[in-house]
Amino acid sequence: MRRLVTALATLSLAACASHPKPAPAEPEAPPTQGPATPTPPADPEAFRATPPQPGKPPELVLPTFQKATLDNGLTVLVSTRKELPLVFAGVAFASGSAQDPVGKPGLADLTYRMLLEGAGTHDTVALDNAFADLGVSPALEVSADGAQVGARVLTRNADAALALLSDVALRPTFQPKAFERRKKQQLADLVRRLGSPSTLGQIVFLSSVFGETHPYGHSSPGMPDAVQAFTLEDVQGFYKKHVGPAAAAIILTGDITLDEGVELAKKHFGAWKAPVAVPPVPPAPPTPARELVRVVPKPGLDQTVMMLGRPAIAAGNPDEYSLELATTVFGGFFGSRLNMNLREDKGYSYGAGAGVDPRLGVGPLSAVTSVRADVTGPALTEMMKELSGLKSKPITEKELAAAREGLIRAFPGAFESVEGLGSSAARLYFKRRPMDEFNRTVEGLRTATAEEVQRSAEQYLDPARMQVILVGDPLLIQEQVSPLELGKLTPVEPDTTAPGAPQPPSAGAP
Repeated sequence: MRRLVTALATLSLAACASHPKPAPAEPEAPPTQGPATPTPPADPEAFRATPPQPGKPPELVLPTFQKATLDNGLTVLVSTRKELPLVFAGVAFASGSAQDPVGKPGLADLTYRMLLEGAGTHDTVALDNAFADLGVSPALEVSADGAQVGARVLTRNADAALALLSDVALRPTFQPKAFERRKKQQLADLVRRLGSPSTLGQIVFLSSVFGETHPYGHSSPGMPDAVQAFTLEDVQGFYKKHVGPAAAAIILTGDITLDEGVELAKKHFGAWKAPVAVPPVPPAPPTPARELVRVVPKPGLDQTVMMLGRPAIAAGNPDEYSLELATTVFGGFFGSRLNMNLREDKGYSYGAGAGVDPRLGVGPLSAVTSVRADVTGPALTEMMKELSGLKSKPITEKELAAAREGLIRAFPGAFESVEGLGSSAARLYFKRRPMDEFNRTVEGLRTATAEEVQRSAEQYLDPARMQVILVGDPLLIQEQVSPLELGKLTPVEPDTTAPGAPQPPSAGAP
Protein backbone atom coordinates (compact mmCIF):
# COMPACT_ATOMS: atom_id res chain seq x y z
CA MET A 1 0.00 0.00 0.00
CA ARG A 2 2.81 2.31 0.96
CA ARG A 3 4.44 1.53 -2.39
CA LEU A 4 1.23 2.51 -4.23
CA VAL A 5 1.09 5.89 -2.48
CA THR A 6 4.74 6.47 -3.23
CA ALA A 7 4.23 5.62 -6.87
CA LEU A 8 1.28 7.99 -7.15
CA ALA A 9 3.31 10.79 -5.57
CA THR A 10 6.14 10.14 -7.99
CA LEU A 11 3.75 10.28 -10.94
CA SER A 12 2.30 13.61 -9.69
CA LEU A 13 5.74 15.14 -9.40
CA ALA A 14 6.60 13.90 -12.86
CA ALA A 15 3.43 15.41 -14.27
CA CYS A 16 4.23 18.76 -12.71
CA ALA A 17 7.74 18.61 -14.10
CA SER A 18 6.51 17.87 -17.65
CA HIS A 19 4.23 20.98 -17.75
CA PRO A 20 6.29 24.00 -16.48
CA LYS A 21 4.57 27.43 -16.05
CA PRO A 22 5.22 29.74 -19.01
CA ALA A 23 7.60 32.63 -18.35
CA PRO A 24 5.92 36.03 -18.10
CA ALA A 25 5.89 37.91 -21.37
CA GLU A 26 8.23 40.84 -21.59
CA PRO A 27 6.47 44.18 -22.10
CA GLU A 28 6.34 45.52 -25.61
CA ALA A 29 8.66 48.39 -26.32
CA PRO A 30 6.78 51.65 -26.84
CA PRO A 31 6.74 53.01 -30.37
CA THR A 32 9.58 55.28 -31.21
CA GLN A 33 8.59 59.04 -30.68
CA GLY A 34 10.36 62.36 -30.90
CA PRO A 35 11.27 64.37 -27.77
CA ALA A 36 8.22 65.47 -25.65
CA THR A 37 7.22 69.18 -25.85
CA PRO A 38 7.35 70.72 -22.32
CA THR A 39 4.15 72.43 -21.10
CA PRO A 40 4.78 76.16 -20.71
CA PRO A 41 4.34 77.44 -17.13
CA ALA A 42 1.14 79.36 -16.44
CA ASP A 43 1.45 83.16 -16.43
CA PRO A 44 1.14 84.17 -12.73
CA GLU A 45 -0.11 87.61 -13.80
CA ALA A 46 -2.83 86.39 -16.15
CA PHE A 47 -5.55 86.96 -13.54
CA ARG A 48 -5.02 90.70 -13.84
CA ALA A 49 -6.58 90.70 -17.30
CA THR A 50 -9.99 89.95 -15.78
CA PRO A 51 -10.99 92.28 -12.97
CA PRO A 52 -12.94 90.71 -10.12
CA GLN A 53 -16.66 91.05 -10.52
CA PRO A 54 -18.61 92.79 -7.76
CA GLY A 55 -21.14 90.84 -5.83
CA LYS A 56 -24.81 91.62 -5.91
CA PRO A 57 -25.38 94.99 -4.24
CA PRO A 58 -27.56 95.00 -1.16
CA GLU A 59 -31.10 96.18 -1.56
CA LEU A 60 -31.44 99.92 -0.95
CA VAL A 61 -33.65 100.54 2.07
CA LEU A 62 -34.53 104.16 2.76
CA PRO A 63 -35.84 105.40 6.10
CA THR A 64 -39.45 106.42 6.61
CA PHE A 65 -40.21 109.89 7.93
CA GLN A 66 -43.53 110.74 9.54
CA LYS A 67 -45.01 114.13 10.28
CA ALA A 68 -47.57 115.56 12.71
CA THR A 69 -48.59 119.11 13.63
CA LEU A 70 -49.60 120.25 17.10
CA ASP A 71 -52.43 122.70 17.75
CA ASN A 72 -49.96 125.56 18.22
CA GLY A 73 -48.47 124.98 14.76
CA LEU A 74 -45.37 123.10 15.93
CA THR A 75 -44.19 120.39 13.50
CA VAL A 76 -43.13 116.96 14.79
CA LEU A 77 -40.92 114.80 12.54
CA VAL A 78 -40.17 111.19 13.50
CA SER A 79 -38.15 108.41 11.89
CA THR A 80 -38.31 105.11 13.77
CA ARG A 81 -35.31 102.78 14.03
CA LYS A 82 -35.43 100.09 16.70
CA GLU A 83 -32.02 98.40 16.39
CA LEU A 84 -30.50 100.21 19.38
CA PRO A 85 -31.99 101.97 22.44
CA LEU A 86 -30.94 105.40 21.14
CA VAL A 87 -32.90 108.52 20.23
CA PHE A 88 -31.82 111.75 18.62
CA ALA A 89 -33.85 114.63 20.03
CA GLY A 90 -33.58 118.04 18.43
CA VAL A 91 -35.32 121.32 17.73
CA ALA A 92 -35.11 122.72 14.19
CA PHE A 93 -35.74 126.38 13.45
CA ALA A 94 -36.99 127.54 10.05
CA SER A 95 -34.92 130.76 10.04
CA GLY A 96 -31.22 130.64 9.28
CA SER A 97 -28.52 133.03 8.20
CA ALA A 98 -30.67 133.98 5.19
CA GLN A 99 -32.73 135.97 7.70
CA ASP A 100 -29.76 138.04 8.88
CA PRO A 101 -30.68 141.72 8.50
CA VAL A 102 -28.80 143.56 5.75
CA GLY A 103 -25.53 144.78 7.23
CA LYS A 104 -25.65 142.30 10.12
CA PRO A 105 -24.27 139.00 8.78
CA GLY A 106 -23.76 136.47 11.56
CA LEU A 107 -26.65 137.60 13.77
CA ALA A 108 -28.60 134.35 13.37
CA ASP A 109 -25.51 132.32 14.19
CA LEU A 110 -24.78 134.28 17.36
CA THR A 111 -28.44 134.22 18.44
CA TYR A 112 -28.74 130.45 18.21
CA ARG A 113 -25.45 129.93 20.01
CA MET A 114 -26.75 132.11 22.83
CA LEU A 115 -29.51 129.53 23.40
CA LEU A 116 -26.90 127.26 25.00
CA GLU A 117 -25.50 130.05 27.19
CA GLY A 118 -28.24 129.72 29.79
CA ALA A 119 -31.89 128.65 29.72
CA GLY A 120 -34.69 128.24 32.22
CA THR A 121 -33.18 128.06 35.71
CA HIS A 122 -29.75 127.05 34.39
CA ASP A 123 -26.84 129.35 33.70
CA THR A 124 -24.23 128.37 31.10
CA VAL A 125 -22.35 125.93 33.32
CA ALA A 126 -25.45 124.42 34.92
CA LEU A 127 -27.05 123.87 31.52
CA ASP A 128 -23.94 122.15 30.23
CA ASN A 129 -23.84 119.97 33.35
CA ALA A 130 -27.50 119.06 32.98
CA PHE A 131 -26.83 117.69 29.49
CA ALA A 132 -23.67 116.00 30.77
CA ASP A 133 -25.77 114.19 33.40
CA LEU A 134 -27.54 112.54 30.45
CA GLY A 135 -24.16 111.55 29.01
CA VAL A 136 -24.29 114.00 26.10
CA SER A 137 -23.15 117.39 24.91
CA PRO A 138 -25.65 119.22 22.68
CA ALA A 139 -24.68 120.00 19.08
CA LEU A 140 -25.77 123.12 17.24
CA GLU A 141 -25.62 123.82 13.52
CA VAL A 142 -26.63 126.98 11.67
CA SER A 143 -27.06 127.04 7.89
CA ALA A 144 -28.53 129.46 5.38
CA ASP A 145 -32.02 127.93 5.55
CA GLY A 146 -32.29 127.06 9.25
CA ALA A 147 -30.67 125.91 12.46
CA GLN A 148 -30.87 122.85 14.69
CA VAL A 149 -29.85 122.07 18.27
CA GLY A 150 -30.06 118.54 19.65
CA ALA A 151 -28.36 115.51 21.15
CA ARG A 152 -28.31 111.71 20.97
CA VAL A 153 -29.46 110.07 24.19
CA LEU A 154 -30.48 106.67 25.49
CA THR A 155 -34.15 105.99 24.91
CA ARG A 156 -34.90 106.23 28.61
CA ASN A 157 -33.48 109.78 28.63
CA ALA A 158 -35.49 111.14 25.71
CA ASP A 159 -38.04 112.76 28.01
CA ALA A 160 -35.32 114.48 30.07
CA ALA A 161 -33.52 115.64 26.92
CA LEU A 162 -36.67 117.24 25.54
CA ALA A 163 -37.25 118.94 28.88
CA LEU A 164 -33.84 120.60 28.58
CA LEU A 165 -34.36 121.42 24.90
CA SER A 166 -37.68 123.07 25.73
CA ASP A 167 -35.80 125.37 28.13
CA VAL A 168 -33.24 126.08 25.41
CA ALA A 169 -35.83 126.94 22.77
CA LEU A 170 -38.55 128.57 24.87
CA ARG A 171 -36.75 130.11 27.83
CA PRO A 172 -33.24 131.35 26.94
CA THR A 173 -31.95 133.77 29.57
CA PHE A 174 -29.77 136.01 27.35
CA GLN A 175 -27.67 137.18 30.28
CA PRO A 176 -25.44 140.21 29.48
CA LYS A 177 -22.24 138.64 30.82
CA ALA A 178 -22.90 135.43 28.90
CA PHE A 179 -23.55 137.49 25.76
CA GLU A 180 -20.26 139.38 26.02
CA ARG A 181 -18.34 136.15 26.63
CA ARG A 182 -20.05 134.40 23.71
CA LYS A 183 -19.44 137.32 21.38
CA LYS A 184 -15.73 137.44 22.22
CA GLN A 185 -15.46 133.71 21.63
CA GLN A 186 -17.35 134.09 18.36
CA LEU A 187 -14.97 136.80 17.21
CA ALA A 188 -11.90 134.77 18.13
CA ASP A 189 -13.22 131.71 16.28
CA LEU A 190 -14.22 133.79 13.29
CA VAL A 191 -10.93 135.63 12.91
CA ARG A 192 -9.06 132.34 13.25
CA ARG A 193 -11.15 130.82 10.45
CA LEU A 194 -10.51 133.83 8.26
CA GLY A 195 -6.82 132.98 8.29
CA SER A 196 -7.71 130.17 5.87
CA PRO A 197 -7.49 131.03 2.15
CA SER A 198 -10.36 128.65 1.44
CA THR A 199 -12.62 130.45 3.91
CA LEU A 200 -11.77 133.80 2.34
CA GLY A 201 -12.54 132.37 -1.07
CA GLN A 202 -15.91 131.08 0.12
CA ILE A 203 -16.88 134.49 1.51
CA VAL A 204 -16.03 136.25 -1.75
CA PHE A 205 -17.68 133.45 -3.74
CA LEU A 206 -21.06 133.91 -2.03
CA SER A 207 -21.07 137.69 -2.40
CA SER A 208 -19.96 137.41 -6.04
CA VAL A 209 -22.52 134.78 -7.03
CA PHE A 210 -25.53 136.14 -5.14
CA GLY A 211 -24.69 139.77 -4.43
CA GLU A 212 -23.79 141.22 -1.03
CA THR A 213 -27.39 142.12 -0.10
CA HIS A 214 -28.97 138.82 -1.15
CA PRO A 215 -30.01 136.48 1.74
CA TYR A 216 -27.52 133.88 0.48
CA GLY A 217 -24.77 136.44 -0.20
CA HIS A 218 -22.81 135.86 3.03
CA SER A 219 -21.59 132.99 5.20
CA SER A 220 -23.44 132.03 8.40
CA PRO A 221 -20.74 133.16 10.90
CA GLY A 222 -20.65 136.65 9.37
CA MET A 223 -17.69 139.03 9.46
CA PRO A 224 -15.74 140.42 12.42
CA ASP A 225 -16.76 144.06 11.99
CA ALA A 226 -20.47 143.12 12.00
CA VAL A 227 -20.20 140.70 14.92
CA GLN A 228 -18.24 143.25 16.95
CA ALA A 229 -21.12 145.73 16.59
CA PHE A 230 -23.87 143.35 17.74
CA THR A 231 -25.71 144.19 20.93
CA LEU A 232 -27.73 142.00 23.24
CA GLU A 233 -30.82 143.79 21.95
CA ASP A 234 -29.96 142.64 18.41
CA VAL A 235 -29.88 139.01 19.56
CA GLN A 236 -33.10 139.32 21.55
CA GLY A 237 -34.79 141.00 18.60
CA PHE A 238 -33.81 138.23 16.18
CA TYR A 239 -35.05 135.58 18.60
CA LYS A 240 -38.39 137.32 19.13
CA LYS A 241 -38.94 137.81 15.40
CA HIS A 242 -37.92 134.36 14.16
CA VAL A 243 -38.37 131.72 16.90
CA GLY A 244 -41.84 130.34 17.54
CA PRO A 245 -43.85 127.10 17.27
CA ALA A 246 -45.13 127.74 13.75
CA ALA A 247 -41.53 128.22 12.59
CA ALA A 248 -39.98 125.24 14.40
CA ALA A 249 -40.00 121.45 14.39
CA ILE A 250 -39.28 118.77 16.98
CA ILE A 251 -37.00 116.13 15.44
CA LEU A 252 -37.06 112.63 16.98
CA THR A 253 -35.27 109.72 15.32
CA GLY A 254 -34.33 106.23 16.48
CA ASP A 255 -36.04 104.08 19.11
CA ILE A 256 -39.30 106.05 19.19
CA THR A 257 -42.65 106.03 17.38
CA LEU A 258 -44.68 108.90 16.00
CA ASP A 259 -47.30 108.56 18.75
CA GLU A 260 -44.61 108.62 21.43
CA GLY A 261 -42.96 111.61 19.80
CA VAL A 262 -46.19 113.56 19.60
CA GLU A 263 -46.90 112.92 23.28
CA LEU A 264 -43.45 114.14 24.29
CA ALA A 265 -43.78 117.20 22.07
CA LYS A 266 -47.16 118.06 23.60
CA LYS A 267 -45.78 117.62 27.10
CA HIS A 268 -42.79 119.92 26.67
CA PHE A 269 -43.77 122.25 23.80
CA GLY A 270 -47.58 122.12 23.64
CA ALA A 271 -48.06 125.36 25.60
CA TRP A 272 -45.54 127.32 23.47
CA LYS A 273 -47.09 130.50 22.10
CA ALA A 274 -45.37 133.07 19.88
CA PRO A 275 -46.69 134.98 16.83
CA VAL A 276 -43.94 133.90 14.43
CA ALA A 277 -44.39 132.71 10.85
CA VAL A 278 -42.02 130.83 8.56
CA PRO A 279 -39.82 133.19 6.52
CA PRO A 280 -40.38 133.77 2.80
CA VAL A 281 -38.40 131.92 0.16
CA PRO A 282 -35.31 133.94 -0.83
CA PRO A 283 -35.65 135.50 -4.28
CA ALA A 284 -33.85 134.05 -7.28
CA PRO A 285 -30.68 136.04 -8.09
CA PRO A 286 -29.67 137.03 -11.62
CA THR A 287 -27.11 134.95 -13.52
CA PRO A 288 -25.13 137.47 -15.55
CA ALA A 289 -22.24 136.62 -17.82
CA ARG A 290 -18.83 136.85 -16.17
CA GLU A 291 -17.10 140.22 -16.50
CA LEU A 292 -14.60 140.08 -13.63
CA VAL A 293 -12.07 137.68 -12.19
CA ARG A 294 -12.02 138.46 -8.47
CA VAL A 295 -8.66 138.09 -6.75
CA VAL A 296 -8.14 137.86 -2.99
CA PRO A 297 -4.47 138.85 -2.67
CA LYS A 298 -2.28 136.63 -0.51
CA PRO A 299 1.35 137.47 -1.42
CA GLY A 300 3.71 134.53 -1.22
CA LEU A 301 1.00 131.87 -0.99
CA ASP A 302 2.34 128.55 -2.29
CA GLN A 303 -1.04 127.48 -3.66
CA THR A 304 -3.85 129.25 -5.46
CA VAL A 305 -7.41 128.54 -4.34
CA MET A 306 -9.81 128.51 -7.29
CA MET A 307 -13.57 128.76 -7.00
CA LEU A 308 -15.89 128.88 -9.99
CA GLY A 309 -19.66 129.03 -9.71
CA ARG A 310 -23.07 130.54 -10.28
CA PRO A 311 -26.63 130.43 -8.92
CA ALA A 312 -28.25 127.17 -10.05
CA ILE A 313 -31.56 125.74 -8.76
CA ALA A 314 -33.82 125.49 -5.74
CA ALA A 315 -34.89 122.23 -4.07
CA GLY A 316 -37.77 120.68 -5.98
CA ASN A 317 -36.71 122.08 -9.36
CA PRO A 318 -37.47 119.56 -12.15
CA ASP A 319 -33.80 119.75 -13.22
CA GLU A 320 -32.51 118.78 -9.77
CA TYR A 321 -31.74 115.14 -10.56
CA SER A 322 -30.31 115.63 -14.04
CA LEU A 323 -28.10 118.49 -12.84
CA GLU A 324 -26.88 116.41 -9.90
CA LEU A 325 -25.79 113.72 -12.34
CA ALA A 326 -24.16 116.24 -14.69
CA THR A 327 -22.12 117.91 -11.94
CA THR A 328 -21.10 114.49 -10.63
CA VAL A 329 -19.69 113.54 -14.03
CA PHE A 330 -17.93 116.91 -14.22
CA GLY A 331 -16.43 116.97 -10.73
CA GLY A 332 -18.47 115.04 -8.18
CA PHE A 333 -16.26 111.99 -7.53
CA PHE A 334 -12.68 110.80 -7.85
CA GLY A 335 -13.11 109.57 -11.43
CA SER A 336 -14.76 112.79 -12.59
CA ARG A 337 -13.45 114.69 -15.58
CA LEU A 338 -12.14 117.60 -13.53
CA ASN A 339 -10.29 115.54 -10.93
CA MET A 340 -8.79 113.14 -13.44
CA ASN A 341 -7.49 116.09 -15.44
CA LEU A 342 -6.06 118.33 -12.71
CA ARG A 343 -4.85 115.59 -10.36
CA GLU A 344 -4.20 112.40 -12.28
CA ASP A 345 -3.18 113.75 -15.69
CA LYS A 346 -1.56 117.12 -15.01
CA GLY A 347 -0.54 116.76 -11.35
CA TYR A 348 -1.57 120.34 -10.63
CA SER A 349 -3.62 119.56 -7.52
CA TYR A 350 -4.28 117.00 -4.81
CA GLY A 351 -7.91 117.03 -5.86
CA ALA A 352 -10.68 119.00 -7.54
CA GLY A 353 -14.42 118.77 -7.10
CA ALA A 354 -17.76 120.26 -8.06
CA GLY A 355 -21.31 120.10 -6.75
CA VAL A 356 -24.71 121.72 -6.66
CA ASP A 357 -26.48 122.82 -3.47
CA PRO A 358 -30.26 123.15 -3.98
CA ARG A 359 -31.66 125.22 -1.12
CA LEU A 360 -35.07 126.53 -0.14
CA GLY A 361 -34.28 129.24 -2.67
CA VAL A 362 -31.93 129.02 -5.63
CA GLY A 363 -28.65 127.58 -4.34
CA PRO A 364 -25.13 127.67 -5.77
CA LEU A 365 -23.27 125.43 -8.19
CA SER A 366 -19.52 125.46 -7.60
CA ALA A 367 -16.22 123.95 -8.73
CA VAL A 368 -13.31 124.17 -6.30
CA THR A 369 -9.64 123.24 -6.20
CA SER A 370 -6.27 124.36 -4.83
CA VAL A 371 -3.35 124.17 -7.26
CA ARG A 372 0.37 124.83 -7.16
CA ALA A 373 0.90 128.55 -7.49
CA ASP A 374 3.25 128.13 -10.46
CA VAL A 375 0.51 126.47 -12.56
CA THR A 376 -2.34 128.87 -11.74
CA GLY A 377 -2.88 129.91 -15.35
CA PRO A 378 -2.66 126.44 -16.90
CA ALA A 379 -4.94 124.97 -14.21
CA LEU A 380 -7.60 127.63 -14.78
CA THR A 381 -7.33 126.99 -18.50
CA GLU A 382 -7.98 123.29 -17.93
CA MET A 383 -11.00 124.01 -15.72
CA MET A 384 -12.51 126.14 -18.47
CA LYS A 385 -11.71 123.46 -21.06
CA GLU A 386 -13.52 120.85 -18.99
CA LEU A 387 -16.57 123.10 -18.70
CA SER A 388 -16.59 123.69 -22.45
CA GLY A 389 -15.94 120.00 -23.05
CA LEU A 390 -19.32 119.07 -21.57
CA LYS A 391 -20.80 120.43 -24.80
CA SER A 392 -18.11 119.48 -27.31
CA LYS A 393 -17.65 116.01 -25.75
CA PRO A 394 -21.12 114.98 -24.51
CA ILE A 395 -21.46 112.85 -21.40
CA THR A 396 -21.11 109.16 -22.29
CA GLU A 397 -23.35 106.33 -21.14
CA LYS A 398 -20.42 104.91 -19.14
CA GLU A 399 -19.90 108.21 -17.30
CA LEU A 400 -23.60 108.57 -16.63
CA ALA A 401 -23.87 105.01 -15.30
CA ALA A 402 -20.94 105.55 -12.93
CA ALA A 403 -22.42 108.82 -11.62
CA ARG A 404 -25.85 107.28 -11.20
CA GLU A 405 -24.52 104.26 -9.33
CA GLY A 406 -22.25 106.31 -7.09
CA LEU A 407 -24.97 108.76 -6.04
CA ILE A 408 -27.59 106.11 -5.33
CA ARG A 409 -25.25 103.77 -3.44
CA ALA A 410 -24.04 106.65 -1.28
CA PHE A 411 -27.52 107.31 0.09
CA PRO A 412 -27.37 104.92 3.07
CA GLY A 413 -24.34 106.79 4.41
CA ALA A 414 -26.59 109.69 5.44
CA PHE A 415 -28.74 107.39 7.58
CA GLU A 416 -26.09 105.33 9.41
CA SER A 417 -26.79 106.90 12.79
CA VAL A 418 -29.76 108.42 14.56
CA GLU A 419 -27.96 111.77 14.30
CA GLY A 420 -27.77 111.30 10.53
CA LEU A 421 -31.48 110.60 10.46
CA GLY A 422 -32.04 113.74 12.51
CA SER A 423 -30.02 115.89 10.11
CA SER A 424 -31.91 114.41 7.17
CA ALA A 425 -35.24 115.18 8.81
CA ALA A 426 -34.10 118.75 9.51
CA ARG A 427 -33.18 119.22 5.83
CA LEU A 428 -36.66 118.11 4.82
CA TYR A 429 -38.07 120.71 7.18
CA PHE A 430 -35.76 123.55 6.12
CA LYS A 431 -36.44 122.98 2.42
CA ARG A 432 -40.18 122.27 2.99
CA ARG A 433 -40.02 118.99 1.12
CA PRO A 434 -42.44 116.04 1.36
CA MET A 435 -41.72 113.13 3.71
CA ASP A 436 -40.94 110.80 0.78
CA GLU A 437 -38.37 113.19 -0.68
CA PHE A 438 -35.48 110.71 -0.50
CA ASN A 439 -37.49 108.07 -2.36
CA ARG A 440 -38.31 110.68 -4.99
CA THR A 441 -34.64 111.59 -5.28
CA VAL A 442 -33.49 108.01 -5.80
CA GLU A 443 -36.21 107.45 -8.40
CA GLY A 444 -35.28 110.71 -10.13
CA LEU A 445 -31.61 109.73 -10.31
CA ARG A 446 -32.55 106.31 -11.67
CA THR A 447 -34.84 107.60 -14.39
CA ALA A 448 -33.11 110.78 -15.57
CA THR A 449 -32.34 110.28 -19.25
CA ALA A 450 -29.06 110.94 -21.00
CA GLU A 451 -30.74 113.73 -22.97
CA GLU A 452 -31.93 115.45 -19.76
CA VAL A 453 -28.50 115.19 -18.16
CA GLN A 454 -26.76 116.58 -21.25
CA ARG A 455 -29.22 119.48 -21.47
CA SER A 456 -28.64 120.36 -17.80
CA ALA A 457 -24.87 120.17 -18.27
CA GLU A 458 -24.96 122.62 -21.16
CA GLN A 459 -27.49 124.94 -19.51
CA TYR A 460 -26.04 125.24 -16.01
CA LEU A 461 -22.33 124.56 -16.57
CA ASP A 462 -21.87 127.22 -19.22
CA PRO A 463 -18.33 128.58 -18.64
CA ALA A 464 -19.35 132.12 -19.66
CA ARG A 465 -21.69 132.40 -16.63
CA MET A 466 -19.31 130.91 -14.07
CA GLN A 467 -17.90 133.58 -11.77
CA VAL A 468 -14.19 133.12 -10.97
CA ILE A 469 -12.58 133.74 -7.57
CA LEU A 470 -8.84 133.25 -7.03
CA VAL A 471 -7.04 133.43 -3.68
CA GLY A 472 -3.28 133.63 -4.05
CA ASP A 473 -0.22 135.64 -4.95
CA PRO A 474 -1.51 138.69 -6.86
CA LEU A 475 1.61 139.23 -8.98
CA LEU A 476 1.68 135.61 -10.09
CA ILE A 477 -2.05 135.66 -10.83
CA GLN A 478 -1.65 138.87 -12.83
CA GLU A 479 1.13 137.30 -14.88
CA GLN A 480 -0.56 133.98 -15.60
CA VAL A 481 -4.29 134.79 -15.71
CA SER A 482 -4.39 138.11 -17.54
CA PRO A 483 -3.46 136.53 -20.90
CA LEU A 484 -6.45 134.16 -20.62
CA GLU A 485 -8.85 137.12 -21.08
CA LEU A 486 -11.49 135.68 -18.75
CA GLY A 487 -12.42 139.09 -17.33
CA LYS A 488 -10.92 142.09 -15.64
CA LEU A 489 -8.77 141.09 -12.67
CA THR A 490 -10.29 142.86 -9.66
CA PRO A 491 -8.80 142.69 -6.16
CA VAL A 492 -11.22 141.96 -3.32
CA GLU A 493 -9.98 142.20 0.26
CA PRO A 494 -12.52 141.24 2.96
CA ASP A 495 -12.00 142.97 6.29
CA THR A 496 -10.93 140.10 8.53
CA THR A 497 -10.11 142.07 11.66
CA ALA A 498 -12.13 143.40 14.56
CA PRO A 499 -11.19 145.53 17.57
CA GLY A 500 -9.98 143.33 20.41
CA ALA A 501 -9.92 140.15 18.31
CA PRO A 502 -6.79 138.06 17.63
CA GLN A 503 -5.12 138.73 14.30
CA PRO A 504 -5.12 135.95 11.68
CA PRO A 505 -1.80 134.29 10.89
CA SER A 506 0.10 135.79 7.98
CA ALA A 507 0.39 133.96 4.69
CA GLY A 508 2.88 131.15 4.89
CA ALA A 509 2.90 131.11 8.68
CA PRO A 510 3.02 127.60 10.20
